[in-house]
Amino acid sequence: MSDLPPHDPHESFDDNFDEIVEAETDRDPDLAVIEAGSRTLRTQGGPQQGDVPGRPEDPEVDRALREVEAELATRWGETKLEPSVTRIAALMDVLGDPQRSYPSIHITGTNGKTSTARMIEALLGAFDLRTGRYTSPHVQSITERISLDGAPISAERFIETYQDIKPYVEMVDSRQEYRLSFFEVLTGMAYAAFADAPVDVAVVEVGMGGSWDATNVIDADVAVVTPIDLDHTDRLGETTAQIAGEKSGIIKQDATVILAQQPVDAAQVLLKKAVEVDATVAREGLEFGVVARQVAVGGQLLTLRGLGGEYDEVYLPLHGPYQAHNAAVALAAVEAFFGVGSQRPESLDIDTVRKAFAAVSSPGRLEVVRRSPTVVLDAAHNPAGARATAEAVGEAFDFSRLIGVVGASGDKNVRGLLEAFEPIFAEVVITQNSSQRAMDADELAAIAVEVFGEDRVQVEPRLPDALEAAITLAEEEGEFAGGGVLITGSVITVGEARLLLGRG
Repeated sequence: MSDLPPHDPHESFDDNFDEIVEAETDRDPDLAVIEAGSRTLRTQGGPQQGDVPGRPEDPEVDRALREVEAELATRWGETKLEPSVTRIAALMDVLGDPQRSYPSIHITGTNGKTSTARMIEALLGAFDLRTGRYTSPHVQSITERISLDGAPISAERFIETYQDIKPYVEMVDSRQEYRLSFFEVLTGMAYAAFADAPVDVAVVEVGMGGSWDATNVIDADVAVVTPIDLDHTDRLGETTAQIAGEKSGIIKQDATVILAQQPVDAAQVLLKKAVEVDATVAREGLEFGVVARQVAVGGQLLTLRGLGGEYDEVYLPLHGPYQAHNAAVALAAVEAFFGVGSQRPESLDIDTVRKAFAAVSSPGRLEVVRRSPTVVLDAAHNPAGARATAEAVGEAFDFSRLIGVVGASGDKNVRGLLEAFEPIFAEVVITQNSSQRAMDADELAAIAVEVFGEDRVQVEPRLPDALEAAITLAEEEGEFAGGGVLITGSVITVGEARLLLGRG
């Protein structure tokens, strides 16, 4: 039997979901669909997940948050850019440069940024530092993007922060050729919230690129570059070297640079930039790395080599080799922040490191949300991420039959994504999320047929129908046969599915 909530096919929660989305036509569709799911499914949802907040329970707070979201949605979305830090720098200036009131760790790269940021945050918090974390995009709630002490800020605080900076935002808007964008305003909110807290250190993930990203008004003591691959090629460049050139913009004078394993051409660009600004470089595979790893229940057991020595018996409750490499990068970044390997010779306290990693979570990254059959969410949205996910699924799960549910954005390399998943999917259900950026299901299905063959492709444009179809296919071999479902292709698709499956 399906794990989806039972419903009357003529009067279902899906229809309510669609009606609410349609009613939200004056708002950002990405936000509207997420909130619609929250409202239609709240009574059917499971326990609230602590790191992915739902809608505020207080009607007045919920109303106020919707008003803020509606105002933000009138601004340029995250896919419309004017590559410059002029507007965000102007906003920081009138706010009194809050981003300079605390040290920071700045993270760029193509994949793994958010998971690495969460690990860095957990490590810093375990060493009794008050942290602020800014990441994007969000899985379900916009408030996820700004975290204090390891948890998303409350809706009340989010609203208050927006109201505090709103007059200054409007002042900057009136003086610039273009208004501040959605992402620029959120970045200003994050930096202001961190200063107001105040935090001991900010962990900041770039939105896109590096040199002209809105977050790049900080001068981070530690710059982290996760693996670079081809993504956003229309904006960042068509080669990994060109993309690395944009991302190297976060490397500042005298900083410490933590480099994950990179393509050779990207590494050359990053190292050249480090030399130009007299930055110190630590490279995965040379100065730090993964010494050993083995699959464990619910995750993996690691031995990591850091800048100050080895850290053994580190349990990480996340799946996949790539998460082990993210852990090595995060550990090196925190060591560099504390001066390990330069000012201080000793390594970090091993018990504290173990405690921190054991508490890490990363919603929407190989996240199991249902059992019998097992349903897994993963926000892979480009070929490199899909290849890493496919490898991790094969290692962490013993599926006898895996059904894919794929809904992707139209501006992505969907053929490369589908080709990465082809070896592990017995069949694929093609769908689309409710974002305006979503690729049409029929268009995506035409590519899927070329990759998988017609007999392995099913099309269900509505995500609830796609989930039901995939679960039915996974159950065909019987309750104990080991069938599973992987929902992937976009953060938006994963966020909506997470709501439909009772998480959040």
